[in-house]
Amino acid sequence: MPIPDNTQPDTLDPEDWNALRAQGHRMLDDMFDYLAQIRSRPVWQPIPDSARAQFRQPLPQQPSDIADAHQTFMQSILPYAAGNVHPGFMGWVQGGGTPVGMLAEMLAAGLNANLGGRDQMPIEVERQVLRWVCELFGFPENASGLFVTGTSMATLIAILVASRAVLGTKVRAQGIAGEGKHLVAYTSTEAHGSIARMMDIAGLGTDALRTIPVNENHEMDIAALQHAIAADRAQGLTPFFITATAGTVNTGAIDPLGALADVARQHGLWFHVDGAYGALAMLSPEIAPRLAGLERADSVAFDFHKWGQVPYDAGFIVIRDSRLQLDTFAAPAAYMRRDTRGMAAGSPWPCDFGPDLSRGFSALKAWFTLQVYGAEKMGKVIAHSCELAQYLKQCIAQTAELELLAPVSLNIVCFRYRCSDADRVNAEIVIALQESGIVAPSTTTLDGKLAIRAAIFNHRTNKGDIDALIRATLEFGAARKQPDQAEPK
Repeated sequence: MPIPDNTQPDTLDPEDWNALRAQGHRMLDDMFDYLAQIRSRPVWQPIPDSARAQFRQPLPQQPSDIADAHQTFMQSILPYAAGNVHPGFMGWVQGGGTPVGMLAEMLAAGLNANLGGRDQMPIEVERQVLRWVCELFGFPENASGLFVTGTSMATLIAILVASRAVLGTKVRAQGIAGEGKHLVAYTSTEAHGSIARMMDIAGLGTDALRTIPVNENHEMDIAALQHAIAADRAQGLTPFFITATAGTVNTGAIDPLGALADVARQHGLWFHVDGAYGALAMLSPEIAPRLAGLERADSVAFDFHKWGQVPYDAGFIVIRDSRLQLDTFAAPAAYMRRDTRGMAAGSPWPCDFGPDLSRGFSALKAWFTLQVYGAEKMGKVIAHSCELAQYLKQCIAQTAELELLAPVSLNIVCFRYRCSDADRVNAEIVIALQESGIVAPSTTTLDGKLAIRAAIFNHRTNKGDIDALIRATLEFGAARKQPDQAEPK
């Protein structure tokens, strides 16, 4: 018998594993240093033309040294990220990540598991996280769930499952128009724009989404919702879906979940909760009571990469009726035949519950985060960010030059600097804050007024960062107010 030739000249593995190991340790140490020393860096800084130019090059044809690529990363990529790992990042609803999550991502990349299906332990890890989510949210043990890129994709899945529940599975062959029903959905004017976007992508159209007014606390108006449902039914339309928001992106408001669950049950509608960041407040005993009614939802969409501090991306959808989700997506093909033994066992597979056949091992970094830090610690981190928001609210109330523009429900604070031409001045203040590298809030508009919006999500943020925001806002505001005072009257 001939001796097999085990040489492989075209492999992508290194010729010298020890050299690669040493380089890998340098890269790991650099990222540990980056996280450990993050306060010494600016939150954000403009990208110089020289850095952009390095990424305008033609496709490389020949190999190069990994050390050179790493150097490019350190010099031209790492310094110019958006900065959400920095404690001064308050611009958007983004978590800060953790060293534990980073290491878990490395392990997942090394394993290179495809979680579309087949009988493999990584899928059991995802199922374990699903069971934890069901326990946390008060969902039944047989509920289904799936890791996705983010709440946008999770919302799309919920819309598709809910529409199939109304139209029947034959819609998968005939299309939405085949049944002859005009489906309509409901959410508040403060809901995230991704809901309308997913209605579009699902083929239902943005015109089929009714945006319901909110009350003085920026929560959905129940009476207005009831009126909209009745009006649509009177016109022969088919209401099918209500999205409540647990933590609006503008102000952090929580819609009245229990009351909305009642409305959904009264009219036979699917009750979905957009808990992109707020749903994980269930980890905090202090905040969880405010989410009463979440356990009655038909589906909940949320992100581990926001308040859960898991590295991007790690969105999740959980659906009460697993059979409906399976009927919406399962489509076994010959090359994906299932068995009771061997690698093709373990059915149903994750690909039977969503659109993706190829799926990464996002579950590992979420599992590591919950396993290493524990639910109690994660709940304290969430509660602390809300305490910091209340501290910022107090600072604003004690500062005559500042005014609060919305109630502080959770961890988002909207305020502005008082002056003439306030919209222009506050917009310039935010840009100045971002360019300073000290702290980076964003802007939004509330009741026609431009607001400075501080979203406090990073677990590294402390009172000193809030104080820095106040000081810099006052400094930049005073500097930009001067031209107004000099104008002729």
